[in-house]
Amino acid sequence: MTENTGKHPKGLWVLFGTEMWERFGYYLMLGIFSLYMLDGWNNGGMGFDPLKKSDIYGTYLGLVYLTPFIGGLLADRLFGYRKSIITGGLMMAAGYFLLSVHNTSTFYVALLLIILGNGFFKPNISTLVGNLYSGDDMKDKKDSGYNIFYMGINIGAFICNFVAAYMRINYGWGHAFAAAGVGMIIGVIIFISGSKHIRHVDIIRPVQEGDMGTGKILGLTVLPMFLFGILGYLIPGNFLGSDTNDAFIIGCLPVISFFIYLAFKAEAKESRAIKALLAVFMCVILFFAIFHQNGDALTVWAEDHTERQMPESVSNLAEPIGMAQVVVNNDIVSSNQATFDSSINAMRAEEKAMPGVTKEELKAKADFSNEIGQLEKSRKYFSTLPGDQIPEKGKSLKLYSTELYQSINPFWVVVLTPLIVGIFGFLRRRKKEPSTPTKIAIGLVITALSALVMVGAVLATNGLSMKAGSMWLIASYGVITIGELCLSPMGLSLVSKLSPPRITALMMGGFFLAISVGNKLSGMLSSLWENTPQKENFFYLNFALVSAAAIILFLMLKWLNGVMRENNVQ
Repeated sequence: MTENTGKHPKGLWVLFGTEMWERFGYYLMLGIFSLYMLDGWNNGGMGFDPLKKSDIYGTYLGLVYLTPFIGGLLADRLFGYRKSIITGGLMMAAGYFLLSVHNTSTFYVALLLIILGNGFFKPNISTLVGNLYSGDDMKDKKDSGYNIFYMGINIGAFICNFVAAYMRINYGWGHAFAAAGVGMIIGVIIFISGSKHIRHVDIIRPVQEGDMGTGKILGLTVLPMFLFGILGYLIPGNFLGSDTNDAFIIGCLPVISFFIYLAFKAEAKESRAIKALLAVFMCVILFFAIFHQNGDALTVWAEDHTERQMPESVSNLAEPIGMAQVVVNNDIVSSNQATFDSSINAMRAEEKAMPGVTKEELKAKADFSNEIGQLEKSRKYFSTLPGDQIPEKGKSLKLYSTELYQSINPFWVVVLTPLIVGIFGFLRRRKKEPSTPTKIAIGLVITALSALVMVGAVLATNGLSMKAGSMWLIASYGVITIGELCLSPMGLSLVSKLSPPRITALMMGGFFLAISVGNKLSGMLSSLWENTPQKENFFYLNFALVSAAAIILFLMLKWLNGVMRENNVQ
């Protein structure tokens, strides 16, 4: 029996708080991840080149959403949802704390822990939300329940970037990552303390007659996934831009094949429902390929090509509390990027030539390393700044931190969620609410339009010879957020509605597999950024890809809505 308070179950608010703090940590880390990888080693970053950064970014995001397939299956049949969520949360916290250690080996170990932890956490907390609305008196509130849950995600995602900026500017990268770990621990504490409101929907689904055994599923998917991934990595050359791209996509093939097999093996009604979900998953892939460029290509756009200088009235308030990013001109600045690159290469060569024998020479070498790091950090911002706005050597500019632009999307989610929920509620009362697949199709169309806003941003820079105003990013994020609210929480709701009850978490893992492939594609697309001379073409490509997915989904709507009616859901 569903435990209620007013319109929604009490357990929703426990899950809301848990997910809010988990996403605080997750998006804090993601908001600074690309910047951290690009920043010079002497500044505390990893010093990766842009292509390696995009490769790692896409692979990490892909794997983070690939492991929920395994975590969902194990929770469904063996561990239960609550144990899986607590285990996953603690693993993610450990990963964030390890990222605070500036070391290449711990960097990769930390990413592995976050990837595995998210696999146990993410599909199972989403499944619990759906289980809270399993009663007949609650089914019509499921979409709005997921929207409220989704707003909790974005409150955490909004707050975290201010914390990230403060910690990074005042204490360095390590303290910012440690703050993410603290957020995750708070989420686990909230979940444990409110567990009594969720216990009744934490149901392990035993294997039924005719079901494939857990060991067999893992043997047919996880083992081949690793083998295919290794094969993709070792194939001479590469098909998809890098060995890791080949390994990831080829490694996903056995898991994708398993879901196709599952769809055709199930009895007729379940088979149609699973096929409908897989069809939607294919279209969702392209949404996330575009949406999750916010942490890569769009972060680079904010860092290098967006006018971020603070007005004096704002900087006077921001600087004392450590919220202004100070960029110093340490060298004569030219508008020619090649001049910057040759300058840095010359400085690096000079640094290596220093013998570093005496204390004085060692100090000079350290100071010189810092100068290189500062030049690397500021060169692109200065390179598209009009000459009369570039400060004299040794002087600085006070800028809005790039991380803060990552809060635009969650800000729009928090602001627009009540509006979107209200509109759909208004239509529902008049029996005109679109079906869940229709909402997803509408979301794809709106997402495509957000790419056109960024085309306008590029054109406003006059061939990248000047900065674009912040309003372009604010507008683009606003448009894509409307698409997101029509699609992402609706995708979670659709899985909960159509999945056969005995494999709900497994199918939730399938939804996250679609996100996983989309995320990897986001990194692959973002890697094209550096080598696309006319940047508007990059966003035209995004527009074309999502538009194609929208057209495909609209063509399938009649069939999808028929499956929804057959399963007595809307």
